[in-house]
Amino acid sequence: MTSHLPHARTLAALTLLATSALAQAQQPAVIFDMGGKFDKSFNQAGYEGAERWKKEAGKDYLQFEISNDTQRVQAIRRMAEKGASPVISIGFAQASALQQIAKDYPKIQFAIIDAQVNLPNVQSVLFKEHEGSYVVGAMAAMVSKTGKVGFVGGMDIPLIRKFQCGYEQGAKKTNPKIEVFSNMTGTTSTAWNDPTRGGELAKAQFAKGSDVVFAAAGGTGVGVYQAAKDAGKLAIGVDSNQNHLQPGTMLTSMVKRVDVAVYNVLKGWKPGVQVLGLKEGGVDYAADEHNAKLLTPALKAKVDAVKADIIAGKVKVADYMADNACKF
Repeated sequence: MTSHLPHARTLAALTLLATSALAQAQQPAVIFDMGGKFDKSFNQAGYEGAERWKKEAGKDYLQFEISNDTQRVQAIRRMAEKGASPVISIGFAQASALQQIAKDYPKIQFAIIDAQVNLPNVQSVLFKEHEGSYVVGAMAAMVSKTGKVGFVGGMDIPLIRKFQCGYEQGAKKTNPKIEVFSNMTGTTSTAWNDPTRGGELAKAQFAKGSDVVFAAAGGTGVGVYQAAKDAGKLAIGVDSNQNHLQPGTMLTSMVKRVDVAVYNVLKGWKPGVQVLGLKEGGVDYAADEHNAKLLTPALKAKVDAVKADIIAGKVKVADYMADNACKF
């Protein structure tokens, strides 16, 4: 009988090892897209959500930053092979790669922020960017002295047209005579990280009389905000609260709570589609010490009234992505 004891002990030790290895492997993973986790915008908001979870849970997560378009499939597959779960892909550009890998690993939980992948092991989180953009468009029109405002988008895709269309609706509802100038930075993913081009586009809009510019362009926006500061004009940030980048020049930021989305997935993954709008606190405008001088109590009251009307359903904001056109 005794001869079996060491064997049983070894078996128990091995089982323990395997279990702890599995527990280790069951780390979640976050894959940041082009622009990286310190883009001061979209990816960074996701990073902040993951860091908040890490601090609260006392656990770590695996992470990877995509630096070119060819890495997405490989990065997601590598995380799945490591047994990471959930694997969170930040950004719509990862959708097709995620769709492919999630089918190969049905037991692993995946999530995508900003796109919809209809698979039983995928959670998709989307935002009503058009609602938040409407609010900041209304605000831009309220403060504009020239009756001309601008929009600089990143990559020319339906999602960015959704921001543009919401912004235009808010501005025109507030001042039917307002002029809205819009430019996209480019048609490839490098459009998210071209501050020089962003600055040039903003300057061209200022030259035409625009005195407020909204950037929905990832890292490119940094150039837009600098141009606004140099020209003595106002700018509106996007995704993260960017008011601190150029205090006094930033009218506000249209925040998209990517941090909340990532944090919630890490806290409790659930398959299916979630859509976060003004009502759910998924999008909003930012008010803090950096724009306190610009955001007077009177202006804030007017902006909050616009927000309340959308939440109450009194104002319906047209969604570019529903019609693939800006119809309002």
